[in-house]
Amino acid sequence: MSESQLHVVTGAFGYSGRYIAQRLLDAGHRVRTITNSPDRPNPFQRVVEAHPFNFDDPARLTESLKGAAVLYNTYWVRFNATDFKHSIAVENTLKLFEAAKAAGVGKVVHVSITNPSESSPLEYFNGKAKLEKALIASRLPYSILRPTVIFGPEDILVNNIAWTLRRLPVFGVFGDGNYSLQPIFVEDLANLAVEQGASSENLIIDAIGPETFTYRELVRTIGRLIGKRRPVISVPPGLAYAMASAMGKLVGDVIVTREEIEGLMQNLLLTDSPPAGGTMLSEWVAAHSKEVGRHYASELARRRDRTRQYVK
Repeated sequence: MSESQLHVVTGAFGYSGRYIAQRLLDAGHRVRTITNSPDRPNPFQRVVEAHPFNFDDPARLTESLKGAAVLYNTYWVRFNATDFKHSIAVENTLKLFEAAKAAGVGKVVHVSITNPSESSPLEYFNGKAKLEKALIASRLPYSILRPTVIFGPEDILVNNIAWTLRRLPVFGVFGDGNYSLQPIFVEDLANLAVEQGASSENLIIDAIGPETFTYRELVRTIGRLIGKRRPVISVPPGLAYAMASAMGKLVGDVIVTREEIEGLMQNLLLTDSPPAGGTMLSEWVAAHSKEVGRHYASELARRRDRTRQYVK
């Protein structure tokens, strides 16, 4: 692809979108973002032009995509809350795909999830499946990336496991803790997204990292690497959820949802695909052992205060 082409990234002031945007800038591309946080400080010093999503104005949404060679879509919500829901995220993403087609976007690189299924009772997984189906049906050229857990400096899951290990004498896992996940480094995901933006193939890729952990192993590994070995105990899922909800009230956040627990315990964050990224979570945590988990990372704070820097 020509370096003079325009690339559009949703959420470039956030987490994974920020890394994708940086890779594109490093490659010499022009980058625009569509964001729900146009008032958040621009980490790219205005090199990246920011447009609001305008989901309620299809013409303006289409205009913001005109001229784009590739759209990289990271837009989604982790759970339902009073001011954002999975169902609304699905509706909005369908509008985004329609606008991309109307604008003549050359390709869509879409971030999904491992093991999506329209028959799943879990909204996260069936919503992602509906969007994959719609993107394929749109006849837009596409690459669909299916990560499990994304880790990195702004990560929530790994950081908050470490935060808990630093503060509590024991760590409770849901049930036996022997369900698995395959975390991918955010920079590896960004590299994969940019590579797929340059590809002419339509592909679906399980975007997983090189290490597979059971949840129990993940907690033990993080504890060992940050110097906070704790007993890891099995807790009935319902009780563990109630305890996490109580802790969530103390920190003003949703630490985990019932759906996230069910998805984990159903091994939906596990595939038999080869790794798409090469960075090992264990090595990354070891290299950042002094910083990981020093501060709690709040999903709700990030979503509700859209005027502050998206902090690590």
